[in-house]
Amino acid sequence: MPRKLFSGPDDRRIKRALCIVAHPDDIEFFCAGTVVMLADRGVHVAFVLATSGDKGSHDPGVDSAQLAQMREREQEAAARALGAERVEFLRRRDAELTDTLEFRGELVGCIRRQMPDVLLTFDPLPGYRQHPDHRVVGRVALDAAWPCARDRLTYPEQGPPHETAEAWCFAGPASNLEVDVSAVLDRKIEARLAHESQTRSPAALRRRWRSAARIERFHQVDLR
Repeated sequence: MPRKLFSGPDDRRIKRALCIVAHPDDIEFFCAGTVVMLADRGVHVAFVLATSGDKGSHDPGVDSAQLAQMREREQEAAARALGAERVEFLRRRDAELTDTLEFRGELVGCIRRQMPDVLLTFDPLPGYRQHPDHRVVGRVALDAAWPCARDRLTYPEQGPPHETAEAWCFAGPASNLEVDVSAVLDRKIEARLAHESQTRSPAALRRRWRSAARIERFHQVDLR
């Protein structure tokens, strides 16, 4: 009999969750409400960011190193607001992520250390318009979770194997899981506003998100 998929963030079988994304503020855009709902009921939530967003600025007075430090601080503040317990930065270069065995092994290590029941990451569906780093992270994270992190002879230097039950993929063209985050929307918005370097008008963002950010959508993938 097939395993019953998780019903959503309120599913009591979920004890640990891991978000793997490309840039600071990705989580706040795509799954922050779900993160709050998980954390509020005691789920251990960890974040892994492949880059520190060292190219995401139009300010000519800020160089890449300064920007990366700034955006890491902003992400840490946002993570505290959402209830996440750990934030790890891999510090790869923004807009330069590629699908390599080295990168996959690094994510295998993250998954084995955090031992998630559910992995939240990008939908890597080819041809769908999104940042190239998003597609790469989604593809490499899914490959790292299954089968690599599961199989003890694959990347044995990255620790003992771990089997993740599901992946919830966001920012894709189709979904089979919708999460209503209306009850925690204000916290989601405040976490997004912690990314001050990426916010031109806090008031405009609040207005827009109060009408457009109440539902988070995922493509739910069974990894077992």
